Amino acid sequence: MNKPLRIALTKGRLEKDTISLFEKIGYDCTAVREKGRKLILPIEDGNIEVVLAKANDVITYVEHGVCDMGVVGKDTIMEMQGKFFELVDLGFGKCKFALATKKGSKFYGGYDVKTIATKYPNIARAHFESKGMDVEIVKIEGSVELAPLLELSDGIVDIVETGTTLKENGLEVIEDIVPVSARLIVNMVSMKLRQEEIEKLVSLIEANI
Repeated sequence: MNKPLRIALTKGRLEKDTISLFEKIGYDCTAVREKGRKLILPIEDGNIEVVLAKANDVITYVEHGVCDMGVVGKDTIMEMQGKFFELVDLGFGKCKFALATKKGSKFYGGYDVKTIATKYPNIARAHFESKGMDVEIVKIEGSVELAPLLELSDGIVDIVETGTTLKENGLEVIEDIVPVSARLIVNMVSMKLRQEEIEKLVSLIEANI
């Protein structure tokens, strides 16, 4: 038997949703379900090895070829970019990027340069560049909602699922930027060397989405 296909999964919800998908295909994912603190786990009947990682690291591992494939959000792909194939929209982990401001504040209009706080500077910059707007970007690692409340920024670009956190902090979405969901990515060399195995798994995944 060939060495297992190594798949990096984004820890947390995307990991759980991917394992549910593998179980739907018919794989025994007991080892992953009962992982304890292990980070590399077998799905033996699928000849797959699962690697659990943070989203940014999933892209790094796939790009460098230490993992053949990965499951990661489109948000991370857009922010980090990188060289790999994006093969399947898995349809789970759905949310969106949005621009939000303090309720009732006027964002568009006027000639002053707006300040945007975000964890995703590349996505925010690209969005405003596409509108021909010059903005100042401030990168925030934690709760980005604080920035407009502390008057550090005029608005935020962030991922929104339900919008509850925004509402509770007196913010509102004024513009949807782009929808986001989980994607299956593949290392470029693996796609050449293990094309048959990868295509077989991809077709099983597509049949069970």
